[in-house]
Amino acid sequence: MSPRGRVHLLPAPPPFIRTTREDELMFETDRPANRDCLISLPPDLFAMLEELGSSTGEPVAGIVEQALRSYLRNGSKPDNSVYLSAPVNAMMKGFYRQNTAIRDLHRHGDFGLGTFNDLDGEMVMLDGRVYQLRADGKADEVDGAVRTPFACVTFFSADTVEEIEGDFDTAGFNTLLHRMIPSENMLYAVRIDGLFRHVNVWSVTRQENYRPVDETGENFPSFVYENIEGTMAGFYTPKFIKSLNLAGFHLHFMTADRRRGGHVHECRLERIRIALQHVPRLTLNLPMTLDYLTALLPR
Repeated sequence: MSPRGRVHLLPAPPPFIRTTREDELMFETDRPANRDCLISLPPDLFAMLEELGSSTGEPVAGIVEQALRSYLRNGSKPDNSVYLSAPVNAMMKGFYRQNTAIRDLHRHGDFGLGTFNDLDGEMVMLDGRVYQLRADGKADEVDGAVRTPFACVTFFSADTVEEIEGDFDTAGFNTLLHRMIPSENMLYAVRIDGLFRHVNVWSVTRQENYRPVDETGENFPSFVYENIEGTMAGFYTPKFIKSLNLAGFHLHFMTADRRRGGHVHECRLERIRIALQHVPRLTLNLPMTLDYLTALLPR
């Protein structure tokens, strides 16, 4: 029987291992005499491992081994599904507080959008990092303990990519996006990177619970960016499930420096790259809160 290798987990990169990205996994492979593996994990992932081990009583090493076996046996690509933390119609009715933490979203995706408890700004998840786009237009990265009443995420992996150059206004942009999807009865994740001549976005100010979204119209400050590089992240959702997620294309925007952004209202293109992922499955979480369990949500 071959010797059993050991895995050492560290909460932060050791100083003798160099990396160009702080979220990169690093392996020490210069020890041929044994099968040890040194892995440095991002702080949020390390915290999730410790939390799961504490709640289940299972050693962290056992959790890592099970995860690796599942990953290697099932293929390297994560499950291709969209995860909804709650039906969107609950939020639209004014239920702005749920018990889903950002760290829970990381188990279901590295890309997406949503909002935060008390409707406190817009959310963007890019490359596993979650940003809060506040009512003043500024963006901050949030930690795993922050909670959300609604989020839509997936593990992003593009099926098609198109480079587009030209002066498309909002209507032309929407036509372009609809031409890229082969069926309006499928879910799609959309990531758009590039240079925009014009982007008009809005965010939302913190709201009192139980006030429906359609009664908060004056609390959506807007911002305009001209000749700006950035990223749009979002989804296309079929009309027949509009009670679960906003139907059609729903996009949030972040500037390239990740300091500003909001919900996309209007835009004009210059030179962009559109990456599209076809998603055949939907996973819906139903919150276990008194507000949700007693809400009247007919459709």
